[in-house]
Amino acid sequence: QVQLVESGGGLVQAGGSLRLSCVVSGSIFSIKTMGWYRQAPGNQRELVADIISGDSTNYASSVKGRFIASRDNAKNTVYLQMNSLKPEDTAVYYCKMNVQFKDMGPTFQYWGQGTQVTVSS
Repeated sequence: QVQLVESGGGLVQAGGSLRLSCVVSGSIFSIKTMGWYRQAPGNQRELVADIISGDSTNYASSVKGRFIASRDNAKNTVYLQMNSLKPEDTAVYYCKMNVQFKDMGPTFQYWGQGTQVTVSS
C-alpha cells in the first residue's frame, strides 16, 4: 500500500525558513507529477507549487521567489524549501503525487497527511 509521508513542519518566526519533505512509502514504478498545497483555517486548499515534468514548476504568485519545490527521483521524495516566511503562510501543507505502478500504466493520485506550518509575527 502506498502512502505519502510528510515531515518538516513546525513553528518559525517571520523571515525564517523551513524545509518540508514528502516521501513515498511503498513500491511504485515512477512519479509522474507532484505538487504542494496548503490549507489555512476557513480557507480552501490552494496550490503552492506544482512540478509538472522535469524541471518545470508552477508557483502560486504569493510564494514565487520565496519557495522552491524540488524532487529526488532516486529517493521518491519531493521537497519544499520555504524562505522568508510570512504569518500568512501559516497553514497545513499537503503533498500530492500522481504515480505509476508499471511502465505505461495508469496513474493514481495520493495525498500526504498534512504537516502544520505556523509562522509567528
